[in-house]
Amino acid sequence: MKPPDNDRFDAAALRQFGAALLAAAGLAAARARDVAEVLLEGDLLGHTTHGFALLPAYLQALRDDTMEKHGEPAVVADLGAALTWDGRYLPGPWLVRRALHLARERLTEHPVATVVIRRSHHIGCLQAYLKPVTDAGHFILLTCSDPQSRTVTPHGGAAPRYSPNPLAVGIPTSGEPILIDISLSSTANALCQRRATAGERLPEPWLVDREGKPTDDPQVLFNNRGGAILPLGGTDLGYKGFALGLFVEALTNALGGHGRATGETRWGASVFLQLINPDQFGGRDAFLRETSFFSQVCVETPVPAGKPPVRLPGHAGLARRADQLAHGVQLHPTILPALVPWAESLKVALPPGH
Repeated sequence: MKPPDNDRFDAAALRQFGAALLAAAGLAAARARDVAEVLLEGDLLGHTTHGFALLPAYLQALRDDTMEKHGEPAVVADLGAALTWDGRYLPGPWLVRRALHLARERLTEHPVATVVIRRSHHIGCLQAYLKPVTDAGHFILLTCSDPQSRTVTPHGGAAPRYSPNPLAVGIPTSGEPILIDISLSSTANALCQRRATAGERLPEPWLVDREGKPTDDPQVLFNNRGGAILPLGGTDLGYKGFALGLFVEALTNALGGHGRATGETRWGASVFLQLINPDQFGGRDAFLRETSFFSQVCVETPVPAGKPPVRLPGHAGLARRADQLAHGVQLHPTILPALVPWAESLKVALPPGH
Protein backbone atom coordinates (compact mmCIF):
# COMPACT_ATOMS: atom_id res chain seq x y z
CA MET A 1 0.00 0.00 0.00
CA LYS A 2 1.61 3.24 -1.20
CA PRO A 3 0.64 6.71 0.10
CA PRO A 4 -0.77 9.10 -2.53
CA ASP A 5 1.80 11.40 -4.12
CA ASN A 6 -0.37 14.43 -3.41
CA ASP A 7 0.43 16.08 -0.06
CA ARG A 8 -3.09 17.50 0.44
CA PHE A 9 -6.18 15.54 1.36
CA ASP A 10 -9.88 16.30 1.44
CA ALA A 11 -10.91 16.89 5.05
CA ALA A 12 -14.00 14.66 4.79
CA ALA A 13 -11.93 11.83 3.29
CA LEU A 14 -9.37 12.12 6.09
CA ARG A 15 -12.13 12.12 8.70
CA GLN A 16 -13.63 8.98 7.17
CA PHE A 17 -10.20 7.32 6.99
CA GLY A 18 -9.42 8.03 10.65
CA ALA A 19 -12.83 6.87 11.81
CA ALA A 20 -12.55 3.68 9.75
CA LEU A 21 -9.16 2.86 11.30
CA LEU A 22 -10.47 3.42 14.82
CA ALA A 23 -13.64 1.41 14.16
CA ALA A 24 -11.60 -1.45 12.69
CA ALA A 25 -9.48 -1.35 15.87
CA GLY A 26 -12.58 -1.90 17.98
CA LEU A 27 -14.25 1.44 18.73
CA ALA A 28 -17.97 1.86 18.19
CA ALA A 29 -18.72 4.00 15.12
CA ALA A 30 -19.86 7.10 17.05
CA ARG A 31 -16.80 7.03 19.32
CA ALA A 32 -14.47 6.48 16.37
CA ARG A 33 -16.04 9.44 14.59
CA ASP A 34 -15.60 11.74 17.61
CA VAL A 35 -11.93 10.80 17.99
CA ALA A 36 -11.23 11.21 14.27
CA GLU A 37 -12.98 14.58 14.15
CA VAL A 38 -11.02 15.97 17.10
CA LEU A 39 -7.69 14.75 15.68
CA LEU A 40 -8.53 16.18 12.26
CA GLU A 41 -9.42 19.51 13.87
CA GLY A 42 -5.92 19.59 15.36
CA ASP A 43 -4.40 19.28 11.89
CA LEU A 44 -6.81 21.82 10.42
CA LEU A 45 -5.69 24.37 13.03
CA GLY A 46 -2.02 23.59 12.38
CA HIS A 47 -1.21 21.50 15.46
CA THR A 48 0.47 18.79 13.41
CA THR A 49 1.93 16.96 16.41
CA HIS A 50 -1.53 16.66 17.99
CA GLY A 51 -3.68 15.69 15.03
CA PHE A 52 -3.49 12.53 12.93
CA ALA A 53 0.10 12.15 14.16
CA LEU A 54 -1.48 10.69 17.32
CA LEU A 55 -3.47 8.02 15.47
CA PRO A 56 -0.75 5.31 15.50
CA ALA A 57 -0.36 5.67 19.27
CA TYR A 58 -4.15 5.60 19.76
CA LEU A 59 -4.46 2.50 17.56
CA GLN A 60 -1.67 0.81 19.49
CA ALA A 61 -3.41 1.67 22.77
CA LEU A 62 -6.61 0.06 21.45
CA ARG A 63 -4.64 -3.01 20.42
CA ASP A 64 -2.95 -3.21 23.82
CA ASP A 65 -6.22 -2.57 25.69
CA THR A 66 -4.71 0.46 27.42
CA MET A 67 -7.46 2.56 25.80
CA GLU A 68 -10.82 1.08 26.76
CA LYS A 69 -13.19 0.34 23.90
CA HIS A 70 -16.47 -0.23 25.76
CA GLY A 71 -18.44 1.13 28.69
CA GLU A 72 -19.33 4.50 30.14
CA PRO A 73 -17.60 6.93 32.51
CA ALA A 74 -18.45 6.43 36.17
CA VAL A 75 -19.96 9.35 38.09
CA VAL A 76 -17.80 10.14 41.13
CA ALA A 77 -19.80 13.23 42.20
CA ASP A 78 -22.64 15.25 40.72
CA LEU A 79 -23.80 18.51 42.28
CA GLY A 80 -25.45 19.95 39.21
CA ALA A 81 -23.01 22.74 38.40
CA ALA A 82 -20.03 20.53 39.32
CA LEU A 83 -19.56 17.01 37.97
CA THR A 84 -16.68 14.57 38.42
CA TRP A 85 -16.21 11.50 36.24
CA ASP A 86 -13.91 8.53 36.35
CA GLY A 87 -13.19 8.17 32.63
CA ARG A 88 -11.96 4.57 32.99
CA TYR A 89 -9.39 5.27 30.21
CA LEU A 90 -12.10 5.50 27.58
CA PRO A 91 -11.15 7.51 24.44
CA GLY A 92 -10.29 11.04 25.55
CA PRO A 93 -11.80 13.03 22.66
CA TRP A 94 -15.07 11.15 23.04
CA LEU A 95 -15.14 11.76 26.80
CA VAL A 96 -14.37 15.47 26.48
CA ARG A 97 -17.00 15.97 23.79
CA ARG A 98 -19.57 14.25 26.01
CA ALA A 99 -18.55 16.39 28.96
CA LEU A 100 -18.84 19.57 26.90
CA HIS A 101 -22.31 18.58 25.68
CA LEU A 102 -23.44 17.94 29.25
CA ALA A 103 -21.88 21.17 30.52
CA ARG A 104 -23.68 23.17 27.83
CA GLU A 105 -26.98 21.57 28.86
CA ARG A 106 -26.35 22.52 32.48
CA LEU A 107 -25.70 26.15 31.58
CA THR A 108 -29.46 26.41 31.15
CA GLU A 109 -29.74 26.06 34.95
CA HIS A 110 -26.37 27.32 36.21
CA PRO A 111 -24.19 30.30 35.23
CA VAL A 112 -21.07 28.11 35.41
CA ALA A 113 -20.76 24.37 34.69
CA THR A 114 -17.58 22.47 35.57
CA VAL A 115 -16.61 18.91 34.70
CA VAL A 116 -13.50 17.17 36.03
CA ILE A 117 -12.49 13.85 34.48
CA ARG A 118 -9.95 11.57 36.09
CA ARG A 119 -8.46 8.58 34.26
CA SER A 120 -9.34 9.77 30.78
CA HIS A 121 -7.20 8.55 27.92
CA HIS A 122 -5.21 11.20 26.00
CA ILE A 123 -7.48 14.01 24.75
CA GLY A 124 -5.54 15.37 21.75
CA CYS A 125 -5.28 19.06 20.85
CA LEU A 126 -7.08 21.29 23.35
CA GLN A 127 -7.75 24.05 20.83
CA ALA A 128 -9.80 21.57 18.79
CA TYR A 129 -12.63 21.75 21.35
CA LEU A 130 -12.99 25.52 21.69
CA LYS A 131 -14.73 26.95 18.61
CA PRO A 132 -18.08 25.12 18.98
CA VAL A 133 -18.32 26.52 22.51
CA THR A 134 -17.45 30.11 21.56
CA ASP A 135 -19.80 29.86 18.55
CA ALA A 136 -22.57 29.22 21.10
CA GLY A 137 -21.56 32.41 22.94
CA HIS A 138 -19.95 30.69 25.94
CA PHE A 139 -16.58 31.20 27.58
CA ILE A 140 -14.51 28.01 28.08
CA LEU A 141 -11.49 27.03 30.15
CA LEU A 142 -9.96 23.63 29.38
CA THR A 143 -6.78 22.13 30.77
CA CYS A 144 -5.24 18.73 31.44
CA SER A 145 -2.32 16.94 32.99
CA ASP A 146 -0.93 13.45 32.42
CA PRO A 147 -0.19 11.98 35.87
CA GLN A 148 2.16 9.29 34.56
CA SER A 149 4.22 11.74 32.48
CA ARG A 150 7.32 13.35 33.95
CA THR A 151 9.19 15.42 31.38
CA VAL A 152 9.13 19.01 32.76
CA THR A 153 11.40 20.22 35.54
CA PRO A 154 10.33 22.78 38.16
CA HIS A 155 11.98 26.19 37.83
CA GLY A 156 15.58 25.89 38.98
CA GLY A 157 15.52 22.08 38.79
CA ALA A 158 17.48 19.59 36.72
CA ALA A 159 15.19 16.54 36.73
CA PRO A 160 11.73 15.89 35.21
CA ARG A 161 8.78 15.95 37.62
CA TYR A 162 5.53 16.75 35.76
CA SER A 163 3.87 17.00 32.32
CA PRO A 164 3.66 20.04 29.98
CA ASN A 165 0.13 20.82 31.28
CA PRO A 166 -1.47 22.71 28.38
CA LEU A 167 -4.04 25.41 29.07
CA ALA A 168 -6.75 26.40 26.59
CA VAL A 169 -9.27 29.25 26.71
CA GLY A 170 -12.01 30.15 24.24
CA ILE A 171 -13.33 33.72 24.39
CA PRO A 172 -16.24 34.87 22.20
CA THR A 173 -16.08 38.26 20.50
CA SER A 174 -18.37 39.92 17.98
CA GLY A 175 -16.01 38.64 15.26
CA GLU A 176 -13.56 35.73 15.28
CA PRO A 177 -13.18 34.17 18.74
CA ILE A 178 -9.95 34.25 20.71
CA LEU A 179 -8.70 30.66 20.95
CA ILE A 180 -5.78 30.27 23.36
CA ASP A 181 -3.88 26.98 23.56
CA ILE A 182 -0.47 27.11 25.22
CA SER A 183 1.77 24.60 26.88
CA LEU A 184 2.98 25.69 30.31
CA SER A 185 6.36 24.22 29.43
CA SER A 186 8.84 25.70 26.96
CA THR A 187 7.91 23.08 24.38
CA ALA A 188 5.73 19.99 24.05
CA ASN A 189 6.63 16.32 24.39
CA ALA A 190 5.44 15.53 20.86
CA LEU A 191 7.64 18.15 19.22
CA CYS A 192 10.67 16.85 21.11
CA GLN A 193 9.86 13.31 19.99
CA ARG A 194 9.44 14.40 16.35
CA ARG A 195 12.73 16.34 16.35
CA ALA A 196 14.60 13.53 18.11
CA THR A 197 13.33 10.94 15.63
CA ALA A 198 14.40 13.16 12.73
CA GLY A 199 17.82 13.80 14.30
CA GLU A 200 17.07 17.52 14.50
CA ARG A 201 17.69 20.13 17.20
CA LEU A 202 15.05 22.38 18.74
CA PRO A 203 14.90 26.05 17.69
CA GLU A 204 16.10 27.23 21.11
CA PRO A 205 17.62 25.71 24.29
CA TRP A 206 14.25 24.81 25.78
CA LEU A 207 15.60 21.80 27.71
CA VAL A 208 18.18 21.04 30.37
CA ASP A 209 20.43 18.00 30.58
CA ARG A 210 20.82 15.97 33.77
CA GLU A 211 23.36 18.52 35.06
CA GLY A 212 20.91 21.36 34.53
CA LYS A 213 22.70 22.88 31.54
CA PRO A 214 20.39 24.40 28.90
CA THR A 215 20.36 22.53 25.60
CA ASP A 216 18.49 22.38 22.29
CA ASP A 217 19.14 18.63 21.89
CA PRO A 218 15.88 16.67 22.31
CA GLN A 219 17.83 13.43 22.68
CA VAL A 220 18.45 14.32 26.35
CA LEU A 221 14.81 13.39 27.07
CA PHE A 222 15.15 9.82 25.83
CA ASN A 223 17.07 6.60 26.50
CA ASN A 224 17.49 7.34 30.22
CA ARG A 225 19.62 10.42 29.60
CA GLY A 226 17.83 12.28 32.41
CA GLY A 227 17.07 15.56 30.67
CA ALA A 228 13.96 17.67 31.15
CA ILE A 229 11.86 20.36 29.48
CA LEU A 230 12.07 23.81 31.04
CA PRO A 231 8.87 25.46 32.29
CA LEU A 232 7.37 28.20 30.13
CA GLY A 233 9.70 31.20 30.51
CA GLY A 234 12.89 29.16 30.40
CA THR A 235 15.83 29.63 32.71
CA ASP A 236 14.99 33.31 33.27
CA LEU A 237 11.22 33.57 33.76
CA GLY A 238 10.38 29.92 34.23
CA TYR A 239 9.07 30.56 37.72
CA LYS A 240 5.93 31.88 36.00
CA GLY A 241 5.43 28.76 33.90
CA PHE A 242 6.13 26.58 36.94
CA ALA A 243 3.52 28.46 38.96
CA LEU A 244 0.93 27.96 36.22
CA GLY A 245 1.90 24.30 35.98
CA LEU A 246 1.11 23.95 39.69
CA PHE A 247 -2.24 25.64 39.06
CA VAL A 248 -3.10 23.04 36.41
CA GLU A 249 -2.03 20.17 38.66
CA ALA A 250 -4.49 21.42 41.30
CA LEU A 251 -7.36 21.86 38.81
CA THR A 252 -6.91 18.43 37.26
CA ASN A 253 -5.24 15.75 39.39
CA ALA A 254 -6.09 17.25 42.77
CA LEU A 255 -9.74 18.14 42.08
CA GLY A 256 -10.28 14.80 40.37
CA GLY A 257 -8.79 12.96 43.33
CA HIS A 258 -6.43 10.84 41.25
CA GLY A 259 -2.96 11.63 39.96
CA ARG A 260 0.72 11.51 40.71
CA ALA A 261 0.42 10.54 44.38
CA THR A 262 -1.40 7.35 43.33
CA GLY A 263 1.57 6.23 41.26
CA GLU A 264 -0.29 6.16 37.95
CA THR A 265 1.60 4.37 35.16
CA ARG A 266 -0.98 4.39 32.35
CA TRP A 267 -0.92 7.01 29.54
CA GLY A 268 -3.88 9.29 29.97
CA ALA A 269 -5.17 12.60 31.21
CA SER A 270 -6.74 14.33 34.16
CA VAL A 271 -9.08 16.92 32.68
CA PHE A 272 -10.68 20.13 33.93
CA LEU A 273 -13.24 21.94 31.80
CA GLN A 274 -15.44 24.87 32.72
CA LEU A 275 -18.08 26.69 30.71
CA ILE A 276 -19.28 30.15 31.69
CA ASN A 277 -22.44 31.80 30.39
CA PRO A 278 -21.84 35.58 30.06
CA ASP A 279 -25.62 36.15 30.12
CA GLN A 280 -25.57 35.33 33.83
CA PHE A 281 -22.88 37.86 34.74
CA GLY A 282 -22.63 41.35 33.22
CA GLY A 283 -24.70 40.31 30.21
CA ARG A 284 -23.75 38.90 26.80
CA ASP A 285 -23.86 42.26 24.98
CA ALA A 286 -21.57 43.88 27.53
CA PHE A 287 -19.24 40.87 27.47
CA LEU A 288 -18.92 41.00 23.69
CA ARG A 289 -18.48 44.77 23.77
CA GLU A 290 -15.50 44.42 26.12
CA THR A 291 -13.83 41.44 24.39
CA SER A 292 -14.31 42.99 20.96
CA PHE A 293 -13.06 46.42 22.01
CA PHE A 294 -9.92 45.07 23.62
CA SER A 295 -9.25 42.73 20.68
CA GLN A 296 -9.44 45.66 18.29
CA VAL A 297 -7.18 47.82 20.46
CA CYS A 298 -4.58 45.06 20.44
CA VAL A 299 -4.57 44.38 16.70
CA GLU A 300 -4.33 48.12 15.99
CA THR A 301 -1.23 48.47 18.17
CA PRO A 302 1.66 50.08 16.25
CA VAL A 303 4.53 47.68 15.48
CA PRO A 304 8.19 48.29 14.56
CA ALA A 305 8.87 49.09 10.91
CA GLY A 306 8.83 45.99 8.73
CA LYS A 307 7.21 43.79 11.35
CA PRO A 308 3.85 42.01 10.90
CA PRO A 309 0.77 43.36 12.68
CA VAL A 310 -0.31 42.09 16.08
CA ARG A 311 -2.52 39.02 15.81
CA LEU A 312 -4.79 37.45 18.37
CA PRO A 313 -4.41 33.89 19.67
CA GLY A 314 -6.14 31.41 17.40
CA HIS A 315 -6.62 33.70 14.41
CA ALA A 316 -3.76 32.21 12.39
CA GLY A 317 -5.14 28.75 13.15
CA LEU A 318 -8.63 29.74 12.05
CA ALA A 319 -7.26 31.14 8.77
CA ARG A 320 -5.30 27.93 8.25
CA ARG A 321 -8.41 25.91 9.01
CA ALA A 322 -10.49 27.79 6.43
CA ASP A 323 -7.76 27.40 3.78
CA GLN A 324 -7.38 23.67 4.41
CA LEU A 325 -11.11 23.04 4.35
CA ALA A 326 -11.22 24.78 0.95
CA HIS A 327 -8.00 23.46 -0.60
CA GLY A 328 -7.18 20.25 1.24
CA VAL A 329 -5.46 19.34 4.49
CA GLN A 330 -1.66 19.37 4.31
CA LEU A 331 -0.47 16.60 6.60
CA HIS A 332 3.03 16.64 8.03
CA PRO A 333 5.20 14.37 5.82
CA THR A 334 5.71 11.77 8.55
CA ILE A 335 2.02 11.20 9.32
CA LEU A 336 0.61 9.15 6.45
CA PRO A 337 3.64 6.81 6.14
CA ALA A 338 3.22 5.97 9.84
CA LEU A 339 -0.43 5.07 9.18
CA VAL A 340 0.20 2.86 6.13
CA PRO A 341 1.04 -0.27 8.21
CA TRP A 342 -2.12 0.24 10.27
CA ALA A 343 -4.22 0.68 7.13
CA GLU A 344 -2.77 -2.53 5.74
CA SER A 345 -3.28 -4.59 8.90
CA LEU A 346 -6.79 -3.23 9.51
CA LYS A 347 -7.73 -3.44 5.81
CA VAL A 348 -8.70 0.22 5.49
CA ALA A 349 -8.15 2.06 2.20
CA LEU A 350 -5.89 5.11 2.27
CA PRO A 351 -7.51 8.48 1.54
CA PRO A 352 -7.05 9.77 -2.01
CA GLY A 353 -5.05 12.92 -2.60
CA HIS A 354 -6.99 16.16 -2.89
